[in-house]
Amino acid sequence: MSIDKLKAWIQASRAPFFVATLIPLALGGVVARSEGHWDAAMWIVLFVACFLVQLCTNLANDYFDCATGADAGDSIGGSRVVQEGKISLHEIRTALVILYAVAFVLGLWIIWVSELWWIAGLMAFAFFSSLSYTGPPMRYGYFGLGELFVGLNMGPVMVVGTASALAGHYVPRALWLSVPIALMAAMILYYQSLPDIDTDRAVGKRTIAVRLGKPTAIWGFRFFAASSLAAIALLVCLGLLHSAALMSLGTLILACMVDRMIRRTSDWKDLHDRGAKVRMFYLTNGLILALTVGCFR
Repeated sequence: MSIDKLKAWIQASRAPFFVATLIPLALGGVVARSEGHWDAAMWIVLFVACFLVQLCTNLANDYFDCATGADAGDSIGGSRVVQEGKISLHEIRTALVILYAVAFVLGLWIIWVSELWWIAGLMAFAFFSSLSYTGPPMRYGYFGLGELFVGLNMGPVMVVGTASALAGHYVPRALWLSVPIALMAAMILYYQSLPDIDTDRAVGKRTIAVRLGKPTAIWGFRFFAASSLAAIALLVCLGLLHSAALMSLGTLILACMVDRMIRRTSDWKDLHDRGAKVRMFYLTNGLILALTVGCFR
């Protein structure tokens, strides 16, 4: 494989967004450890399997959006590798078959070793969500359900699945701790939909941002940011998190900076490459949650 082709695949992977996978895996791991369970080999296999599914999700999004024309013309969504002639649809399709197959085998191993057969349901839901975001027949991303499915997968599915597989049994606490993770993961997807409001509307992609329209769409970001911090505060009040987790309230500064950036950007297409602070909000809060669970019983 040439250097240029390797760079193209890295571009297609959308590596900056892999933090969305790392955080719930880390949180699930420390939750299991707080219960007295840890298996490094199992966690590594979980990491690789989840990484492959997220990679497949990104590739499938490129494949189906390109096939339907959603990423054509003035659209800036997706990785653009197909539109730029760097990777063909055939190559993406082949990669999807191989990567999904590897993830499936790893999933079987996880189920076999953990002996938690109900995890197969979580894996099936993750596979369905990965392929059907823009893939027919459901294409739920076209009906404003993208944030819901991303939140469920990055939150309850990954956090609960990881903690339970490591512990060898269902860990109820993991479900509650997954709520702010779900809201923040949904926030990342929501923010990334803002630059494509006009082009998404043109191809009938009715995302939440499209349904809200400008300038009301900024309230969607405010909802996800505020509700994620409120969820953390509520978990502390319920005794499910140590009060040290309230350090997360300091990230309100980041949220306000993003809010101001959105308000001051006249052409929202410019927001596409300016989402670092949104991901930093998610990363910082995710690490605070993981460290709090890991350091305070």
